[in-house]
Amino acid sequence: MKKTNSNSTPKNNSKKPYDFLIVGSGLFGSVFARRATDAGKKALVIDKRDHIGGNCASYKTSEGIDVHKYGAHIFHTDIERVWQFINKYTKFNNYINTPIANYNGKMYPLPFNMFTFYALWGTATPEAALTRLEKERAKYAYIVEPKNLEQKALTLVGEEIYEKLIKGYTEKQWGKKATELPAFIISRLPFRLEYDNNYFADPYQGIPVDGYNVMFKSLLKGIEVKLSTDYFGNKEKFEAIADRVVYTGAIDTYFNCSLGELEYRSLKFENKILDVQNLQGVAVVNYTDSKTKYTRVIEHKHFRAKDDSFKANKTIVSYEYPAAFNKENPEPYYVVNDNRNNSLYAKYKELAIKETKEKGTIFGGRLAEYRYYDMDDVILSALEKSDEVLKK
Repeated sequence: MKKTNSNSTPKNNSKKPYDFLIVGSGLFGSVFARRATDAGKKALVIDKRDHIGGNCASYKTSEGIDVHKYGAHIFHTDIERVWQFINKYTKFNNYINTPIANYNGKMYPLPFNMFTFYALWGTATPEAALTRLEKERAKYAYIVEPKNLEQKALTLVGEEIYEKLIKGYTEKQWGKKATELPAFIISRLPFRLEYDNNYFADPYQGIPVDGYNVMFKSLLKGIEVKLSTDYFGNKEKFEAIADRVVYTGAIDTYFNCSLGELEYRSLKFENKILDVQNLQGVAVVNYTDSKTKYTRVIEHKHFRAKDDSFKANKTIVSYEYPAAFNKENPEPYYVVNDNRNNSLYAKYKELAIKETKEKGTIFGGRLAEYRYYDMDDVILSALEKSDEVLKK
């Protein structure tokens, strides 16, 4: 990665200095920049933040603990192409995500599996657990077409699991009552009738052994990057120095919210350094009650528990608070894919398609496509888009 002063621009009178201006150094932008550079194109990556990596950014403390700056990011995939690609730029440890739910001080393993059912009901066999689960569901068999998330959850899991492990967490996360949330948000819930706390079923899982920040440095090696640089602060100038723009920010912001504002949810993080070696015994604890204001507590050293950093007599924990997306919390973390927002996004997508035809602008990533993406899906999207663009 080659950082430059934000005022410096290569001189080239024969054509524009860059083939691609890439707005955002998260996964989509960084992967696209890597592919374009490897294809012999010249790319400039800009980011309004003072670091690379977007929401996947990490940093290492003096104790050697690698901190996920914006909450837990566990890489997992079943896409062979993605796994082969990203392993060129980092190696992964064998971390397996085994989160715990804390409901009013009682602990329940996630995802829903035999350990969970035993903790809830004392059912020790799959047959007993399934019988109890079907009994819980049967109470809500009269709900033929669930009209909201609460009704849908009750038909899937019954009242006890819903009240203890879903309702409080979900309402905190989205800032709305479950009866106000669309049913499709929770259209399916995985149940495992086996003793298996592995949250993901994907064959490839882990955390970069040197941290996400090092991974992004490797992806952007030899590529010009300008940080603390706002694309919208001088949009015309930036567009004038590149043949095409790759935009990974919020799509409504790109169009100056001309059709109205899309809805997002934000987050706030409170980090604490504590004089204990091991606070909670696991990387992720979800707080599923409604009284606790935060949704999760992340203890970062557990992501790399086999490293020497785990022996440190200090630990770092992050308290994750859901927040409204506004001027006080200006970073959009989650899109709100309800009917109103999806309908509005469809109109912005039409503008984006027109912009691509007229100016060649490429829209990619979670915010530009207004959809929830796992990390591997973002990488695949960037690989496929770069395939499409670079073959021309």
